[in-house]
Amino acid sequence: MCQVHVSIYRDSGDVGSVNRRKMHRLLFLFICITSGTYAEQASQQLINKNVERTIDLTSQLVKITSTITLENTGKETVRTFLVALEPETVGNLSYISVKDSLKEDLKFIPTKIENQIEAYTVQFKQALAPGRTATLSLETIFTKGLVPYPNSITQKEKQLVRYFGNHYFYTPYLTTKQTTTVTLSSRSVESYTKLKPVTQSDSTITYGPYNDVAPLTQDRLILHYENNSPFLTVTRLERLIEISHWGNIAVEENVEILHTGAKLKGSFSRYDYQRDTSSSHHSIKSYRTILPAAAYNIYYRDSNGNISTSQVRTRKDWIELELRPRFPLFGGWRSSYTLGYSVPSYQYLFRKSSSEYVLNMRLLDHVFDDMHVEELETSVVLPVGVSNVQITTPFDVERLADGVTYKYLDHLGRSVIRLKKTNLVEQHIQDLEIVYHWKSLLLLHEPILLALALYVLFIFVIIYVRLDFSIHKPEHSKKE
Repeated sequence: MCQVHVSIYRDSGDVGSVNRRKMHRLLFLFICITSGTYAEQASQQLINKNVERTIDLTSQLVKITSTITLENTGKETVRTFLVALEPETVGNLSYISVKDSLKEDLKFIPTKIENQIEAYTVQFKQALAPGRTATLSLETIFTKGLVPYPNSITQKEKQLVRYFGNHYFYTPYLTTKQTTTVTLSSRSVESYTKLKPVTQSDSTITYGPYNDVAPLTQDRLILHYENNSPFLTVTRLERLIEISHWGNIAVEENVEILHTGAKLKGSFSRYDYQRDTSSSHHSIKSYRTILPAAAYNIYYRDSNGNISTSQVRTRKDWIELELRPRFPLFGGWRSSYTLGYSVPSYQYLFRKSSSEYVLNMRLLDHVFDDMHVEELETSVVLPVGVSNVQITTPFDVERLADGVTYKYLDHLGRSVIRLKKTNLVEQHIQDLEIVYHWKSLLLLHEPILLALALYVLFIFVIIYVRLDFSIHKPEHSKKE
């Protein structure tokens, strides 16, 4: 699907709106098909005049940034170009973005080129005239791209990983000149492939420049180096957002984490662990979570109860929360916890008209630096009596079946919007927009129910006190 905002509507009986949505889908499909066909023709007259690629391997993620200078060598104007993915990396791609020289995002759609290679058709902001050049920035982030080698180590050993890549920029166009710079987390390098020209300086390896590289050229790049950065993966994240028009939005996250680095070999020694004061260690003692600046009533607990080893630091634009699990995490070890807080609703909930409201809140929030979330499920609990719900997401998500939940004094139930997404990174921290209609008179719903409950209680007490349900007469009546 196209990399644009996707709107999700609740089904209704409005035939006109349904027909409009069908027309939009058909138009969208037509644009996708024609764009892909045109890109096949345009690839014959485009070349990569220069490519400067940077591969960041300092964390558990593989971050590749490429600055591409495209040149139109043909006689026709070009409106789109192709970005190809290496077949070995398709399943690990988590995030991709393409920007022009003005740092503006370009729209793109998935397509396939020769030999069924996965690619994206990217549309220029302005068509590229014959003989002209355009400079673009391509950013891709891959998960599970670093493999621990060896896959199990002792408590005192350093963690070594291997990276398998490509010496050349994988593209369907001829590349006149290209250079690749690899940044590592340590200067301790066991081995690396040496496709000349290549140079190493501390924790940086530079490949190239390479000239006149044919399209779709592959040459295996292998790096084996020390990487003790946290290999922490969120296997499942359940994020619950509860909206209240009384001025509060409650957020709760149930997080399951796994250390996906080299597994611990042998037994764990607490004595040796406390004596080890080195900062570069493959175990995870603590990590930092970022919360909104207005967050309050923060709590952090697991299945055993509250965890008191967390620290809250107030910054200018956010709240920094240092989370320390009950035990250090080694490779293969798991943990789970619950983090919750509240924020004022006026910062995220806005009123468009007398009965229309807009919620702008993050679909995913910061868990830790360079995070990888395998599965996310975000649930939004709407107020009682909402209607005409419209959802706009910053990227494609799977909408699960809506649910109903009951809170205090609820007899009608509250609608729950449930969204799901897999393979996320920090770049996916973007706002979710929900528009719904809600009458302000419903604000009195709970106070009226509470008043009625108290009224019934008082009537029952009065009846119980005033009436006599005994079956015998009192003694003073017999004396008379």
